[in-house]
This record gives sequence, C-alpha cells and structure tokens, in this order.
Amino acid sequence: MLALGYPQLRVNQSVVPPTPTPGSILSFASTVASSMISWCTMTPDYGVYHSPAASSTRIFVYTYLGFVISSISGHALGVAFAAATPNVPVWKAAFQDSTSVGGLMYGVLSPLGGFGKFLTVLVALSVAGVCAPIMYTFSTSLMSVAHWFCLVPRWVYILVSEAILIPVAIIGAQKFYTTFVDILSVIGYWSTAFAGIVITDHVLFRGASFTETAYPIATWDAPGLLPRGTPAVLAFLCAFGALVPFMSQAWYVGPVARDGSGDCGIYVGFVVAVLAYAVLRWLEKWWDTRREVEVREEDGLKA
Repeated sequence: MLALGYPQLRVNQSVVPPTPTPGSILSFASTVASSMISWCTMTPDYGVYHSPAASSTRIFVYTYLGFVISSISGHALGVAFAAATPNVPVWKAAFQDSTSVGGLMYGVLSPLGGFGKFLTVLVALSVAGVCAPIMYTFSTSLMSVAHWFCLVPRWVYILVSEAILIPVAIIGAQKFYTTFVDILSVIGYWSTAFAGIVITDHVLFRGASFTETAYPIATWDAPGLLPRGTPAVLAFLCAFGALVPFMSQAWYVGPVARDGSGDCGIYVGFVVAVLAYAVLRWLEKWWDTRREVEVREEDGLKA
C-alpha cells in the first residue's frame, strides 16, 4: 500500500483541518489506548505457556514493543492514507465517507488488479487471527467461574461463541466503522478497570512478586482458599459508576464530557478502580485477620 500510494500521500491545501482541542485529543487517545488495553483481559490465558524460568522483564519488553510498534505504525499509515483520500477520487469512492477501511485498502491496491484483490482478501481473513484468541479465552473464562462449567468440553464453548459472533458480525457489517469504534470504546472502559484491579492486587497485596508465596499454585482449584473476589467486583462497579459522566460515545455523552473535556472515561475508571480496590481489599484482609484471631481465641478457651 505504501509503495503504490506514496505518490498520492500529499496534503490537500484547499482543505483546512479543524484545530485540535484538548477534548478531541483525549478522545482519540482513549480510542487508541482501548485497542491495546483490551488485550490485558486475555493475555494471562497465554502467559501460562511461558517457561517459569523466563525473564519477566524480557517478556514485558517483548509484549510492550509488540503492541506499541504495531500500533504506532498502523495508526500512522492509517492517518496518512485517510488524510490523502480526498485528493484521489478512487480512494474517496472506496472509502465511502470514512466508513469502509477495507474499501480504502482495496482502492489503494486496485492498480495491482487480481493481486490487489488477493491481498485485500488476505487482510480480511486476518480478522480470524484476532477472533481465535477471543474464542479460546471465552471457553477458559467460563471454566474459571464455576467447576461445573468444566463438565462441558471446551470446543463446545468455542462453537457457542461463534454462534454469537456470526449474527453480530452480520449486523455490524452494515455500519462497520461506527460499530467498531463504539464497541472498542466500551471494551476499553471495562478492560481498563480490570487492569487497574489486577495491577493493584499484584503490587500492593502480592508484593509485585511471582513467587510461590505470592501466588500459591497448589490452591488454584480450591475456592475456599482463594480470595472471595468481592472487593474486585465492588471496585469494578465503582469504576463504572464513576466513569459514566466522563464518557463520550455516539449513543451517550456524559455531562462532564459534554462540556468539551472529551472522553476521559478510561482514565477515571482506572483511577477509581485502583483506589476502590486498594481500600476494599485491605478491609477484607483486615476482617479475615480479625476473624482468624477470634477463632483461635475461641479454640483456646474450649481447649
């Protein structure tokens, strides 16, 4: 695309771009962040395949660079082609008023004829590379909710997720770009709160350690020996309640965002999730410690 379209990538002097506002910059940053943060909810499902002896720093650097380099290069190319589209009639018609990313890609590759169509098909099929991990995570997530979910073979859940995905895709394809942006932003809201809770638990309550003491593997399948999860659920709800006034979507604009501050929902949700979980989890641990002391005292009196 870059080799074919580079001669057309020029600024249209007759079009005056709007002056960016702090609100529009924050909203754009929120959308970009959502596209990467949403992976945090499923990466643990694949981290278990890493060798325990592997360097945590090296895994982090590889993962971080993988996300950042691909995101920056992809967004930069997207901005360049989208900005140059009004100058090229073929691109403009294919882009369909900024609603068809696939159409724009095919418009750029159309000089290659059949090979351009082949490349466009490959790009379309690459969507499966994103859907496949989500289906896998869907199956493992259900099994972590309750033991009886494990009685059903994992491939059944994958077929169920596919049955949900196909009709949603058919409906969403009618307005792909709008649907994609709306869904991506919503995913960013809840995955940011999720990330804040997990990071807080790891840093504050597990000492930022991956040792057996911090994460006792022997208790992974013993619910009675694991944290209840109540602080996490409550912190998650607090985060969502706090971010609603700050969100800015096509279907709802909060009172704070309406004043021109832009979409700050993911930032507010992250901060509130961190603070709420830190307080609630500390209270839970304090209560558990107190109950243990009382039980020991009662056992001592009985003895």
